[in-house]
Amino acid sequence: MVKNLAMIVATLGVGNLPKAPGTWGSLLALAAWLAFMPTDSTIQWISIFIAFFLGCLATHFYERFYQRHDPKEVVVDEVVGMWIALTVIDGPTIVGSFMAFLLFRLFDIWKPFPIGWMDRQVPGAFGTMVDDVAAGFMAMAVLQTGLSMGFLPDWAQF
Repeated sequence: MVKNLAMIVATLGVGNLPKAPGTWGSLLALAAWLAFMPTDSTIQWISIFIAFFLGCLATHFYERFYQRHDPKEVVVDEVVGMWIALTVIDGPTIVGSFMAFLLFRLFDIWKPFPIGWMDRQVPGAFGTMVDDVAAGFMAMAVLQTGLSMGFLPDWAQF
């Protein structure tokens, strides 16, 4: 039972798709955010914290059962990172959501410092989760900086 629950939470039903499971996980996170996430930032951050905690727990059991660290089919980490990137958006806009998605995927795949370091050096389920958290914060910072410095057009509607 624990093995099945860990598999469901860790992969979210899209992690076993044959191509680009991280991208599918990020798209699932975007769809869930736009459909269900309230605009109250306190509730958003509580939801992110709960998803991170449950993600660490599910990933711990998944990695233990399958004897692999950070398997590609585990996408709950993409959900948490993507949600962090989306916190900058003031209301669900297509342009803002698309920019958050692209930036998160860029940082998650490219893994600039410190993301790459975390990916290689932090062990266990926490390590699996934390590099995507860092990618989410980097995407959030780029979006917020672009908005506050006027690099992003008003029609982006963040």
